[in-house]
Amino acid sequence: MTTTSRRRLFALRPVTALAAAALALATGGKAAIADPAAPALERRSVSAAEADAAEDYWTPARMEAAIPAETLLAENDHIASSEPAAGARTMRPRAAAASPAVTPVDHIGKVFFTIDGTDYVCSANAVVSDNESTVATAGHCAHEGGGSWATNWVFVPAYENGNAPYGAWTAEDLFAPTQWTSEGDMTYDTAFAVVRGEGSATLTDTVGGSGVEFNGARGQRYTSYGYPAGTPFDGETLHQCTGTAEADPTGSTESHGIPCDMTGGSSGGPWFLGDGADGVQNSVNSFGYRGLDGVMFGPYWGAVIEDTYQEAQGS
Repeated sequence: MTTTSRRRLFALRPVTALAAAALALATGGKAAIADPAAPALERRSVSAAEADAAEDYWTPARMEAAIPAETLLAENDHIASSEPAAGARTMRPRAAAASPAVTPVDHIGKVFFTIDGTDYVCSANAVVSDNESTVATAGHCAHEGGGSWATNWVFVPAYENGNAPYGAWTAEDLFAPTQWTSEGDMTYDTAFAVVRGEGSATLTDTVGGSGVEFNGARGQRYTSYGYPAGTPFDGETLHQCTGTAEADPTGSTESHGIPCDMTGGSSGGPWFLGDGADGVQNSVNSFGYRGLDGVMFGPYWGAVIEDTYQEAQGS
């Protein structure tokens, strides 16, 4: 793997009902915010020693061997029994939508991490923030959801075919809504990581970052991006999907879906409003359903996810 800076660390289909791909980061106990007036979220702080170890951990061989974390969602009660019922309204179109490979985007990249001894891979995006170091991804790409935080968490922007032009950025803090960390509620499947800078250079100084929007209108047109690694994809190139969002037809989540056939590994990839990667980010790749092929679901970014972002970007 090539980098232009010092070596740091590297490397959706949702599960249970065709679940979303993904993973997570730093270990240790959950550090719930105790103040009842504070946002309902949890934070995992990573020590300097842990971050240094993560840097050394991600060899090219480990990155190549990392797997999409579909199995992390296999026991998720929120989607395990959510097959679309006979006669239920279905997403349009039902046919799988092509997700072509595209040129790498500087602020979009892959995420590598470890949970319970297994190495996983996801997708993520750098977003604007006060600390200039915040990355948005899926909740299950940072925390198991009712289980453990991830360790060895790194973000590799503009990844393509083993090349990492901006190096790998290690997490020093992870943030996720309590609804995700305690229950694995797919409606809140979003997390934010704050990564260490490289000398005096911050992440968004280096690769740029997307604006974000919360509490917006539903039914908007999106372009999503990710690094799908499940068949027929290989995880080595960036892919995109475009379409208008519709509500979860099962009614079991408040998430919305767009036409998309990306597979495991694309979890955590950004959804931008409009066409292309220049719009503001408004969701992430999260999960899908068996029997509802060609539809990717993402969480609605409302007040809970906004509070989580605010805590992360201001840290």
